Order: sequence, then C-alpha cells, then structure tokens
Amino acid sequence: MAKQNVAEQFVDILVRAGVQRMYGVVGDSLNPVVDAIRRTEGIEWIQVRHEETAAFAAGAEAQITGRLAACAGSCGPGNLHLINGLYDAHRSMAPVLALASHIPSGEIGLGYFQETHPDRLFTECSHYSELISNPRQMPRVLQSAIQHAIGRSGVGVVSLPGDIASLPAPEKTVEHALVTARPTVRPGDGEIEKLVRLIDGADRVTLFCGSGTAGAHAEVMEFAERVKAPVGHALRGKEWIQYENKFDVGMSGLLGYGAAYEATHECDLLILLGTDFPYNAFLPDDVKIVQVDIRPEHLGRRSQLDLAVWGDVRETLRVLNTRVRTKTDRRFLDRMLKKHADALEGVVRAYTRKVEKHTPIHPEYVAAVLDELADDDAVFTVDTGMCNVWAARYLSPNGKRRIIGSFSHGSMANALPQAIGAQFTDRGRQVVSMSGDGGFSMLMGDFLTLVQYGLPVKVVLFNNSSLGMVELEMMVSGLPAYGTANHNPDFSAIARAAGAYGVRVEKPKQLAGALKDAFRHKGPALVDIVTDPNALSIPPRIKAEMVTGFALSASKIVLDGGVGRMVQMARSNLRNVPRP
Repeated sequence: MAKQNVAEQFVDILVRAGVQRMYGVVGDSLNPVVDAIRRTEGIEWIQVRHEETAAFAAGAEAQITGRLAACAGSCGPGNLHLINGLYDAHRSMAPVLALASHIPSGEIGLGYFQETHPDRLFTECSHYSELISNPRQMPRVLQSAIQHAIGRSGVGVVSLPGDIASLPAPEKTVEHALVTARPTVRPGDGEIEKLVRLIDGADRVTLFCGSGTAGAHAEVMEFAERVKAPVGHALRGKEWIQYENKFDVGMSGLLGYGAAYEATHECDLLILLGTDFPYNAFLPDDVKIVQVDIRPEHLGRRSQLDLAVWGDVRETLRVLNTRVRTKTDRRFLDRMLKKHADALEGVVRAYTRKVEKHTPIHPEYVAAVLDELADDDAVFTVDTGMCNVWAARYLSPNGKRRIIGSFSHGSMANALPQAIGAQFTDRGRQVVSMSGDGGFSMLMGDFLTLVQYGLPVKVVLFNNSSLGMVELEMMVSGLPAYGTANHNPDFSAIARAAGAYGVRVEKPKQLAGALKDAFRHKGPALVDIVTDPNALSIPPRIKAEMVTGFALSASKIVLDGGVGRMVQMARSNLRNVPRP
C-alpha cells in the first residue's frame, strides 16, 4: 500500500468528519488536494467560477444540513476571494472548514509571487486559523480546525503550502475521534431559579425570538401559553417561530411589521430567546430584560440585562415549563394580538390597490405570488437589500421551508451562491434564489455553475435597474441618488444563451404563469421580472437614531408594502381574543 501524502491525509480526515464536497477554484498550490479529492470516494470537488461563491455555497450547505461543509482557494488572490463568504458563514454560525493553500513554504516572508499571509488574514472571520509548515503538524492542526468549526459553530481555516501538501504524511500520527455534533447545554439550577422568580413576578411577559429557537418551536409555544406572552421575532427567527403561532405579533427591527415593537416596549419582562438582534435602538431600556443564549459572548452585548442565562433555548424552556406558574390574565396578550392585526390590515390596504394591473410590477406582488406557488418545503435564498424586505414580509414559514440570507453580515450577491450550496444537498428539493439585479450581476458568472452541474435552482430576479436600498439610504441623508442606476440587459436572454431556461416578465398578468413554467422546468431557470423601483418600505416605528443606514424616503414616497398571508394568521389568532 502506497504511503499517504499530506494532501491525501487531509482529504481522508474531511471525509471522516462528514464533508461530502469541497467548493473552490483550482490552482497550482491547491492541485495536490484537488487531485486527492479526485481519487477519494465519498467527497467531490465542486468547481465554481469565483471563490467568494465557494464560501457562500459552503456556508449555505452547512446551514441546511447542520454538518461541516468545506471550501478552498489557491494561494494569494485565490484564497483571499473566500473572505467575504467566510465572514458570512462565521456570523451565521455555520460550521465551515476553509482550506487556504499557500505559496512554497521556503518562500514565505520573502515577497514571493502571490504572497499573502492567510493565517493572519482570516483570524477575524474564524474561530481558528493556523498554518501547517511541517508535515508533523498533520493531522492535529486540521482536526483542531474541524473541532473549532463544529464545536463553536463557525469557521476554521487551515493554510497549507502546496509543497507541504505533496510531502509524505508522518508515519506515526495521532488521530483522535472527531466530534461532529454539538451537545445541548442546560443552565445551572441557580440561574433557573432566578429566572423563575422573575417570570412569576411579572404581569406582562413578551418573548422575542431569534435563530437560536431552531428546534424549539413546541417549547416556545408551550411557554408562551403558560405565561400568556406575545411572541415577536427577528428576521433570523422567522422561519423557526412564526408558523403555527397563535401568539405571533410580528417582527421588530428595520424590516419589521405588526406589533412586535409595542409588545417589547409595553411589557414588564422581555425575554430574548436565542437572538443576537443587532438593532438595539429597537429594544427597550426601561423594562426588565432576560437573555437566553447558547453563545455566552452574545449575552448583554446589545442591551443591559437583569439576568443572563447561558444555555440552549430548548433545554432551558423544557425546565421552565415544569417550574413557572401558569398565568391566567391574558389581557396584555390579547391587546397585543389586536394591535398586530390592526397594523397588518392597514398595510394590506395600501398593498392591494390595483396591484394586479400596476406596471412596473410591484415587488410585493411578486413576493406574494412566489410565496403561494413555491413548494411547502422550498429553500429560499435571499439577496441583501430590498429582497430582504419582501422575504421578511411575504414568505410564509411552515416548519419545512428554509429561508437563508446574509442576515448578519449583510453582503450583496449572496443569494445565487447560497442557492448552489443548498441545491447540492438535495437535487430534488425546490431551491429559489430571490435575487436583486445588483446582487445577481455581481456574481453572475456562477449562474454558469448551475448550468455546468445541472442544478435546478430557480432564480427569481427582482429587476428594478437600481441599487434600491442604497438609493434610499442616500435619500435618508438628503443626498441625490448617484451611482445607483444599473443599465441592465435582458437577463433572461443571458440565461438562455448559457443553456438555461429564461423568461422575462413585464406585466403582472404574466407573472404566475412564468413562475409555474420555471418551477416545472427540470433544470436551472431564471425569471427576470421588471419591478417598480419606487416601491419602498419603512419599519413600523421610526426614531432619529434608527434611520442611519436604513432606507426611509425623506420625501415620503412610500408604499408601505403588505405582509402577504400573515394577515390571515393574525385574523385567525384574533378569534381567540375574548370580546367584551
């Protein structure tokens, strides 16, 4: 049996850790590893057109599967392109292993061709970033990177010079058992007792939920019933907590709607569950606040806490549901449910006026029709910008759908690359990229990746020929729009030229049929929809400190959108409110 080299050992360990594919662009320093992948069962090399796409795709795969995913870039400029997607994966708490191949080891530090220092470059967007400069460091450095990525839910980076990758692996190496799943963490009894006292002593409790409530829907609903609490959510909590939720009062924040803002400010105890909600201007400063989070570094960094609870949301609520007293007074809950329904009725009226005849097409209408026609278990990837608004307000979660975006890092051009990673996990599952024309055109080259691999991703392109969110931010500052207009081609023609299905939609009556045809198509498809650039959106509550960085039209040219089928849910919940 031939002796393994370092690259082969590297790939074998990835397979042991559950990695099924590595996304990247080949290059000389990376060639030994790519060749090892070619010869190894259980893992494949996914050739993309840009390394940024590789990192976004790996991050999306990790978020869909919960398993470790991997990406790679060749020395210098190659691996440097990974950095934006790795920032996004790290801030999304997606376990990703990144291989940054390096220049020849004997040339490091001497200004060699394409020299960078990846072990330094990636320190801020990873839990672990180290250089292998000697074969004897294998496999321990790689194993440590994997453990950091999985155990701390983020990115681990290994920098590996190409010449080191080709050397024989050490004969007597220490390989320990790899941890590939995270444990649950239960708070200590002392923290639980303090929390029980706060809850039992409060008359009006509100829950505000983030992505940390994943897998805890039943526990949150039981707890809300016990303490008669309205339940609001952040954008990353939407897919996990909004469905089948008779306590729902909407979303707070810059894309917010409904009564979540009022519910968080009019309670006397606010419980933040698994959320690192970044917009502290939307959080109250005059009520008691408790935060429960699996990541202790998140505790208290957005608002002053009366109690910080380090633990898994589901495990914490399982304990609380056996210890807190059941409240009987639901006046606060019912008042918030009514406010929520009234707020949604108001914006729906604005949305529904002649929407099916309006051209250019209202983007809200596109999102509403998309929500209705997409599969019950569809994966939506959402571009940053106005697509975030339409996804937040119109996509209806149901416990099976997934909604992925650059919700913490806020990068442009994320939707198409993330759709690639999502689709590779299951070719039979519907994956829809909600792309803006600005984001799509930024990494448009990787539409060719869909064609090359026959990935049946459906790109729904909201084409308003502008960087809409940036244009509105300029208006906020009193500046004229400048540098925001896009002179776009017919993107559907580009899709057809690439060998995919492409159709352009300019009238509302064409929309449903075009989406149905694209969804029925077996391969990749693009629906280029010409949308109204004047469709704007504002949060339900605005203060001066909230405006910075957000699109609020100074001239009040506002179509305050709607909220799709969420109004039906609010009306349904109102049936449970006792009438005087």
